[in-house]
Amino acid sequence: MRTLLVTSVGVTCAAALTLPLAAPALSAPAAHSASARPPSLSPESPGSGPPSARTEAAPPPTGTTRAPAGSTQSLPLEPLAAPSDRSVGPAAPGQGLERRTARPFSLVGVVWDDAEAELHGTVQVRTRATGGTSWSDWQDVETHNAEHAADLGSAERASGAVRGATAPLWVGDSDGVEVRVRPEAADPRRRSAAVPLPEGLRLELVDPGEDPAPEPAPDAPAGRTATQAVFAGNPVPPTTTGLVPEVLTAESAAASAVNADLAPLGAAVIPALTKAETAEEAAIVAAGAKPYIGPRPRIVTRKGWGADEKLRERDFAYTKSVKAAFVHHSATGNNYTCKQAPSVLRSIYRYHVKSSGWRDFGYNFAVDKCGNIYEGRAGGVSKAVLGAHTLGFNTNTMGIAVLGTYSSTNPPAAAVTAVSKLTAWKLGLFGANPKGKVTLVSGGSGKYKKGKKVKMKVISGHRNAFATECPGERLYKKLGKARTSSAKLQGR
Repeated sequence: MRTLLVTSVGVTCAAALTLPLAAPALSAPAAHSASARPPSLSPESPGSGPPSARTEAAPPPTGTTRAPAGSTQSLPLEPLAAPSDRSVGPAAPGQGLERRTARPFSLVGVVWDDAEAELHGTVQVRTRATGGTSWSDWQDVETHNAEHAADLGSAERASGAVRGATAPLWVGDSDGVEVRVRPEAADPRRRSAAVPLPEGLRLELVDPGEDPAPEPAPDAPAGRTATQAVFAGNPVPPTTTGLVPEVLTAESAAASAVNADLAPLGAAVIPALTKAETAEEAAIVAAGAKPYIGPRPRIVTRKGWGADEKLRERDFAYTKSVKAAFVHHSATGNNYTCKQAPSVLRSIYRYHVKSSGWRDFGYNFAVDKCGNIYEGRAGGVSKAVLGAHTLGFNTNTMGIAVLGTYSSTNPPAAAVTAVSKLTAWKLGLFGANPKGKVTLVSGGSGKYKKGKKVKMKVISGHRNAFATECPGERLYKKLGKARTSSAKLQGR
C-alpha cells in the first residue's frame, strides 16, 4: 500500500487561504523534523548519559527546576551483582542503577540500541516523590517487546533512529529513581540458557512539562487573528476580528489545519455533534461513506493536551482507508487522575519520539479513565493516518490506547463507552461495521508472516495481531460490549 505524505507547509498555506477567522483557542509550540535530535549532556553532567544523537539535552540540574516544554534524561545502566537466590537456575548478570537524585520527571522507561532485539527478563523501578524522603515499592515495567511499533520495511522503521523499548510507566512527579533489569534465568530442565540483555540499555526519565494555558474568557481583550497566527512574522492591521489568544507558528497551525473541516484553526477541542449533524458533515469529510455512522464524539486536539509540535516529523503519513480498529492499553499504570491525562499523553509522546525514535505519537487516539477522547498521531482525526501501534497491521487501521494497565484491573465503564463512541464515528466514516470482520494483510508481526491474509474482527484487541497480553485481559473482555454499542450508535 502506498503511503501518502502531505507537508505541513502546504497544509498551512491552504488553511490560511480557506479557513474563516477562528474563534478563541489555545496556542501550540512550533515543529521541526524529528530527525534533528540534539545530543545529551556530557558524562560529567549530573543525571545525564554520554552523548547520543537519539537523546535530548536537558538543562543543568537546579533543584526542582523543569523545562516548560518538557525534557528527557537518558541514563546508561550499569552492571548489577547477580541475585543470591539461584533456586531457579543460573542467572546472567543484570543491569540497573542504584538510588539517585535526578531532575524532576513523571514517566520512566528503558530503551536499548537494537529495535529488533528483545528484552527477555524483568524491569523494575522505584521512585521518590519530588521533595519527599520516602521511596515507592518496586513497580514492574512491561517489557513490551516490539509489538507496538512501525511496520517492518516502512520509512519510519527504516529511519535508523528506532530503538528497542519497554512500555513507559507513569510514576507521578518524582526526583529520585532506582532501577534493576534482570534477564530470564537459565532452565536446566529445558536445557535453555540465560538470554543476555540487549546492548545499550538506558533509563529514560521523562518530564511532561507544563500544561497548556487555559482558554481565555470570551470577552478577553488582545489577541491575533487566524491569519496573524499563521503568519506570525507579518504585520496585520490591528482592527481585524476573530481573535485567538496567542501566536501559532506555521508548523503548529498545520497540525491544526488538517482538522479544518471539524473545528476552527487552533481549537483545543473538536466538539461533539448529533447523529444528524454527523451524517451531514460526513458527506463532506468522507465523500462516499456509507450511511451507517455514529455521532461524532468530543475530541481533545493535540493543541488541547499540549503536544509540542517541535518533536514530531513535519510530514503526515496516510494510508487509503480505516478498515479496523485495534484497542490497546498504554500499560503506563492506573495511578493518574483525569486532570493529569494530558501530562501522561505528553510524556508518552516524548517517550515515543525522543526515546524510541518514532516519527510521532504511536497511537491514533487515546482515551482516559474518565472517557475523554484525545487526538493522537498528527494528520487529522477524520483521516486515515498511518500509526505505529500494531506491528504488522498499521496499514488501513487505527490504534486506540486506553490510558492505564488493565491486566488485572477492570477498565472504567466511561473508557469502554468512549471506545464505542469513537469507533462508531471513525469506522462509520469509512463504511466499516463494528460487529463485522475484515481481512487484513500482515506486514510481518512475529505472529503472522509478511503477506499473510488474516481475518479479524473490525474491532480487535492488540493480542489478535501479535503474541502479547495487550490490551490486558480485563479490557479485552469488554471488547464484545464495545462492538455491540458501537454498532448500535451507527444505527445497525
